[in-house]
Amino acid sequence: MAKRVVIETDECTGCETCVELCPDVFQFNEADEVAEVINAEGGPEDCIEEAIETCPVECIHWED
Repeated sequence: MAKRVVIETDECTGCETCVELCPDVFQFNEADEVAEVINAEGGPEDCIEEAIETCPVECIHWED
């Protein structure tokens, strides 16, 4: 089974850094004012890793 990227939305501050880095994987939910995953198994892994590393509240991670 492939690993999937997830966002702990209750911890997300809505900075949109991940959305800017990987728009094919993340999007901003205007109603909830948080980022969300739209393609958990897709997108370049290096792009997702950069989003994980730059998240100011560390709410993005891989899940098996």
